[in-house]
Amino acid sequence: MNAVISQAPGPLAIPDLQTGLQILSRLPLANPLQAEGELNRFLDSLLQEPPEPAIYLTLLEQTRVPLCFVEEELARRYIGKPLPLADLEENAFAQVVATWLKAARAYAHCAQLDTTRDDPEHAQRVALVLHRCIYYTGMAIVEHLRARRMLRRGLWLDLHGYFASAEEWGVATLPVPDALDPLGRSTHCTAAYVSLLLCELAGPYSLTVRDLGLVRRWAANWAPLVSLQRALPGEPLPQFVIDLMHDCGLRATADCLQTEHLRRLDTTRLAQQLGQVRQQLAERMPPAQIGLGEDCTAGQCRRLLEQLSRPWAQARAPRRFRRHATSGLASVSSGFEAMHYFISGKEFTQPENVRVYSRQEYDSLFAFRHMVDPTQQLQVRQGQLGFSTDQWEVVNQSANGFRLMRSLAGRKMEHGQLLALCPSDGERYLLGYVTWLMQEDEGGLTAGIAALPGIPQAIAARPLTLSGSHAEMYSRAFLLPALPAIGCEQSLVLPQGWYHAGRVLEIHTDGPWRVRLLHVLQDGPDFERVSFALA
Repeated sequence: MNAVISQAPGPLAIPDLQTGLQILSRLPLANPLQAEGELNRFLDSLLQEPPEPAIYLTLLEQTRVPLCFVEEELARRYIGKPLPLADLEENAFAQVVATWLKAARAYAHCAQLDTTRDDPEHAQRVALVLHRCIYYTGMAIVEHLRARRMLRRGLWLDLHGYFASAEEWGVATLPVPDALDPLGRSTHCTAAYVSLLLCELAGPYSLTVRDLGLVRRWAANWAPLVSLQRALPGEPLPQFVIDLMHDCGLRATADCLQTEHLRRLDTTRLAQQLGQVRQQLAERMPPAQIGLGEDCTAGQCRRLLEQLSRPWAQARAPRRFRRHATSGLASVSSGFEAMHYFISGKEFTQPENVRVYSRQEYDSLFAFRHMVDPTQQLQVRQGQLGFSTDQWEVVNQSANGFRLMRSLAGRKMEHGQLLALCPSDGERYLLGYVTWLMQEDEGGLTAGIAALPGIPQAIAARPLTLSGSHAEMYSRAFLLPALPAIGCEQSLVLPQGWYHAGRVLEIHTDGPWRVRLLHVLQDGPDFERVSFALA
């Protein structure tokens, strides 16, 4: 499938406001795919045969709500999906980004046609148009972040250009209405621009889809607390600044030789706001009551606000372990079955106390009965089971993680996923999970992997019923040792959904043991790392 939308042939005739409003009123919003095609045809028609500037601007304003609804629906096709994206997901992503940029282009086109410079409302219209250009270009950036895609070239330069124009016209902080604000609040160009810079400061490729949604909301709400100031020669600057002539959001100050095009963020008031909100959460005030939203828990808000407190205050986060450049290939496996195989070095079988031998196993035991270990796995068995590893290039590593790269070839990967990894200079597999993930333009992946503490042991585990009886066969699991030197307790790594507070499991290592689950220490889409005590 080469395209998500099949564009209707020919432009629409939109000679007046009434005709345009009638077309918009007939949008089939119940069918977002069809509505997308109609909206694109509508925007194309305005660009090709524009009406009078005042009508043009009014029609663009009327498209805002349906456009955002339709694009959000189509974005569900690729948000949160494993990478690399499939063809249908990739096409949906490309179409949504193209539509956002087309909307920005239409507003810019409308401004070019507006020649009434002496009109007292001209400054207000300029502020409105530039805000919309910043918003829609920013949404193209947001889609890249939500799809975990490398930003296409020129996006930040376009955004910087729109903001610089707002500064030049003196309308950067002139209030403009915003029909998309749930509380009906006005906004301005600087706030829309700053909200995107705050999203970048938050490290978006390391956030879950849900957390990124909260960060976007809070950034939009609190952006007016942040001021954007010109950098003056000789004044002390924060660690990162905005270079309006460079195609990135924030740039290391050490890389900027001139201050002419630099802007710096003053987040003092934002840092105070974060402190107040965290204090209110500590006092058990509900998140909705303090403006954080009704769709998030207090625990989630506390965790995320703690994560944001340093970058949004522009304070350097201390690195626990030093990262150093390295080279070589790492073998990476995913899925409990394959990871268990590579960590244990043998095929998973039910422990002897519940073991029922299959006919194939009996035949194997008879055929290899003269071997020292009749159950020894042959190398060919790995291929028969379908277990294999992907080869990733190691870019750098530290004591608790790796930064890896690979080409398009290989299995799909998602943020938070559990992996088994064997470095090129290592002999045993470690367990880790994906903390940072991005797909490049050519389809290759870059990933940050945080290693779980200790050398994992492949074990068997099964839940017990309330009466303590054995209701199920054993499944694959992992045991991580206690590491007192770094304050890590012994833990189990279980499939997602196994944890219930106080649940009793039977694990089998050198024999069967009963353990009671205590707390979730870490989790992801396919695993839970849980503390436990002997039952």
